[in-house]
Amino acid sequence: MNQLLSLNVAEEVASAIDAEICALPVRNTPNERAVLRKYSQMLKEANPEFILGVARALLKEHRWLAYELIAGHKATFQSIREAEVEEFGRGINSWASVDSFARTLAGPAWRRGQVSDELIGRWARSEDRWWRRAALVSTVALNVRSRGGKGDTGRTLAVCRLLVSDRDDMVVKAMSWALRELVVHDADAVRGFLVKYEDVLAGRVKREVRHKLATGLKNPRRKMERAD
Repeated sequence: MNQLLSLNVAEEVASAIDAEICALPVRNTPNERAVLRKYSQMLKEANPEFILGVARALLKEHRWLAYELIAGHKATFQSIREAEVEEFGRGINSWASVDSFARTLAGPAWRRGQVSDELIGRWARSEDRWWRRAALVSTVALNVRSRGGKGDTGRTLAVCRLLVSDRDDMVVKAMSWALRELVVHDADAVRGFLVKYEDVLAGRVKREVRHKLATGLKNPRRKMERAD
């Protein structure tokens, strides 16, 4: 029997992962991800309940690894619904935690229909800036081809409309990101959105998205400077 699956509690597996990460001579994303890959391979036969238990135990110290553990275990990812997604989103409180949650877990689950448009809309209306950002960043999974996105103009712009006048910096940056990812699939819809909300959108959003529409880049001037 797989040694990990013979352990009595998922917390023991999470503790083993944590110990190996803490013992790394260099702690960085590639090295930590390598540790997770090793354990994910050993846990491939585990049931979703066990994987979710490990992820819950990892959440406090290794939030993004908890998300990647779930996303990388097909049966577990396909089993999650709104309750689990919101559970694993509790405590998001930074740029990094929101983006890993929305890009790795919430957005892909939304794309697959495992969470509803209504849930994402509720996040967009939240008083918490981080949940509002999560709603916008979740649209990235609908549109980024390298992550399986095939383009979803309707759902992307529906979230953007809810937050079009938000001036929180974290939300403004996410708005720009959401619209720029949609450009690849539906540039005309993005142009129309900019025109319709010209007097409402933050200047940063209009500037970066127009650069993307015109050049394919967020900030072409910076690329020119690097080339010099």
